[in-house]
Amino acid sequence: MNRQRLILFILVILFIIAVVWSYSAMPRQKKVSTLTYKPGQQEKKQVTAAEKPVANSDDGTRLKISLLEAEQSGFKGYRRNIFKSAFIDEVKIAKARALAIIPPPVIVSAPVVPVVQTPVAAPLARFTFLGFLKKGSVRTIFLSKDNKDILLLKKGDKVAGRYEASDISDQALTITVTDTGEKIVIPLIENRPLTAVK
Repeated sequence: MNRQRLILFILVILFIIAVVWSYSAMPRQKKVSTLTYKPGQQEKKQVTAAEKPVANSDDGTRLKISLLEAEQSGFKGYRRNIFKSAFIDEVKIAKARALAIIPPPVIVSAPVVPVVQTPVAAPLARFTFLGFLKKGSVRTIFLSKDNKDILLLKKGDKVAGRYEASDISDQALTITVTDTGEKIVIPLIENRPLTAVK
């Protein structure tokens, strides 16, 4: 017997077992010899003396106008709050709000100090910093020359012939003058010309 026939044989046996089990588990209709209540007959209820209808009682078919003339009492308020843990004391909230009102801090802007360009860094003032791109550990800054050309500057690139970018960080650009070896640190502020810090 090969493998496919064996699998088919097992599946057929499982199917037969499932059919037999579902047939045996199916509910059966049961029969009784006599019915307690005949079809259409209602159950008889024993009525006590207290439940007997009074001749003057309301059966719900008459309109009682006297109820409209009666004076209605208003809501007197609650005695006990069953949801007390869900409520927060309003007096505590008002005190907390009063303490939380703090005058806004006064922002004092620092006076703008005119930057005097050193003769070495003067040619860099023609370049305006536009922004930078950081990809991995390599930073590329975007410079605009005389608001016309856009230059890309990476570490090791030269600017204006004699200036080499030796270090680029998020806040500053360090340039080395190739002739003298002097280092110039320039803070990077968007849309501002490159000005050296003394």
